[in-house]
Amino acid sequence: MSDPRGFLKVRTRREMAERPVEERIKDWFDVHAEHGAQPWTREQASRCMDCGTPFCMTGCPLGNVIPEFNDLVSQGKWEDAYNRLSMTNNFPEATGRICPAPCEHACVLAIHQPATAIKNDEVTIIDQAFALGYVKPMPPQRLTDMTIAIVGSGPAGLACAQQLTRAGHTVVVYERDDAIGGLMRYGIPNFKLDKHLLDERIAQMEAEGTRFMTNMEIGKNISWDELRSRYDAVVVAIGSGAPRDVAIPGRDLEGIHFAMDFLPDTTRRLYGVQPHGDIDANGKHVVIIGGGDTGSDCLGASIRQGAKDVTVLQINPQEPLERTESHPWPTYARTYQKTTSMQEGGEYLYNTDSVSFEGIEDDLDRVAVDDTSVPAGFVADEQGHVTGVKIVSVELDENGRRVHVPGTERVLPADLVLISVGFAHPDTTTLLDQLPVELDGRGNVSRDAEFSTTQDGVFVCGDAGRGQSLVVWAISEGRSCAASVDKYLTGVTELPSPIAPTDRPMSLPLKALVH
Repeated sequence: MSDPRGFLKVRTRREMAERPVEERIKDWFDVHAEHGAQPWTREQASRCMDCGTPFCMTGCPLGNVIPEFNDLVSQGKWEDAYNRLSMTNNFPEATGRICPAPCEHACVLAIHQPATAIKNDEVTIIDQAFALGYVKPMPPQRLTDMTIAIVGSGPAGLACAQQLTRAGHTVVVYERDDAIGGLMRYGIPNFKLDKHLLDERIAQMEAEGTRFMTNMEIGKNISWDELRSRYDAVVVAIGSGAPRDVAIPGRDLEGIHFAMDFLPDTTRRLYGVQPHGDIDANGKHVVIIGGGDTGSDCLGASIRQGAKDVTVLQINPQEPLERTESHPWPTYARTYQKTTSMQEGGEYLYNTDSVSFEGIEDDLDRVAVDDTSVPAGFVADEQGHVTGVKIVSVELDENGRRVHVPGTERVLPADLVLISVGFAHPDTTTLLDQLPVELDGRGNVSRDAEFSTTQDGVFVCGDAGRGQSLVVWAISEGRSCAASVDKYLTGVTELPSPIAPTDRPMSLPLKALVH
C-alpha cells in the first residue's frame, strides 16, 4: 500500500457531494455535484487496509480485487486502476452508481470505523477512464465460426455478450425495446444513471464486434425455435419482468399502476421517445406501495413530475440505524439508508398496510380490519378512478406474525397508486410455447451448474434464472454464463467464471440466529 497507516490518519469517510435538493428536483440530471477525481479522492482510497483476508472481495460476487485498485487510486495511477477494475467488472459505470455495495458492508474497517468508500473509488476510476480515453475497444485477436444469440440487453446479457465477443465468437443481442440497456436504459431514472454512460459502453461493444438488434421481441418478431436453429447457442437473459401484484379489492380501478409501467415512461419522455402510456404524477396525491429501491425511484420521479404529495407505504418497520445480531459483519447490514429521493421529500409510513376497499357499488366486498392477508384498500370515485387508499398500522404478535392494530384505520388521498413490491419471475409465455424449458419452483428458468437449460445449446443467466437480484449479481452471472457457453462451443474456455448458479449472498443460517 502507498500508506499502510492511511486508515489511522484518515478516519472520516467522504463521498461525492450532492446537488442542493431545491435545485435537483427541477431537473433529471445526476444528483451529484462532483464527478471524477477530487482533491480528497486519493486520501480516501488510502483508508483501505490491504487486509490479509480482504472480506470486501467476498462481499462482491464479481470478485473485484478491491485492495489493489484502491491502492492504485491512492497513488493516482488511474489507467492502472481502470485496467485492474475492468478485468473483473464489465460495467463499473453502472455498479459504481446503483449497486448497494455489499463490498462495503464486508469491509474490515467497517467493524470499528465507517467503511472504505469502495463504491466511490469505483465510480471515480471509470469516470476518469472515460474522461482520459482509457476505455477502448478490445476486439478479439482471432475469430471462431460460432454464432450466439443473446436475448435481452440488461446487465447480464450485455456482460455475457462482451465476454463472448472478446473470445472471438459472433454475438447478436436481441432487445424488444427501441434501445439497448434493459432496465438500465428506461427502468432506472436518469438522476441515478445517466444514459450517455450506456451509450458510451455500447459504442465500445459495437467497435469490438457485438451486433445489436432492437425492436425485436423473440416469440413474436421471430420464434424461439427459429432463433435456436439459426445460432450455435442461445442465451436467455430476459430478466425477471413479471411484477408482483397485490391482492387488493378494487385493483382494476383507474390510476393504479405497476412501478415499471411508470418509471420507463418518465425516461422515454426525457429522451423524446414515445411513452407506452400516459401515467403522470403532476398535481396528484401519489401513494407508492413498497419501500425498496424501486419505490424510492418512484418517489424521486414523482417529485420531479410535480406531485402534490407522495406517501410511501412500507409494511416492515424502519430499519435499525446500527447493525443487529441478525445481520452480523461481514454480511449485508440491512440498516436504515436515506436515499437521495428520500432526502427530496415525501413521507414514509412504516409498519403500515392497507385493509379495505370502498367504492360506489353497494355489493362490493369489504375486507375485515383483522384480515392479515396481503392487502390494500382503495377508495373510488363515480368514474371508477382511485381517490384513496385505506390503511392500518401493523405490529407483530407473540408468534412473530403481522397483525393489524385496531383503531388505526385511516384513508390517504390518492389519485395515483404505484405498486412497487418486486418481481415474481421472468415472462416465459412464448418461451414455453415455442422452446419448452423447465422452470423451477419460483417460475424462473431452471439451469444446471453450467447455466444450461433443459434445451441443448440454450443457456440462461441473470434474473431470468436467479430471480430478482442486484446489478452486480447480474453482471457476474453474465460473465460466468459466457464461460459456460464458450466451453460448450469449443470444449475449453479461458474466460473467468466468478460464480456458480447456486451462489448466494453471504448470510447466516437461520438456526444460527436462534438462541
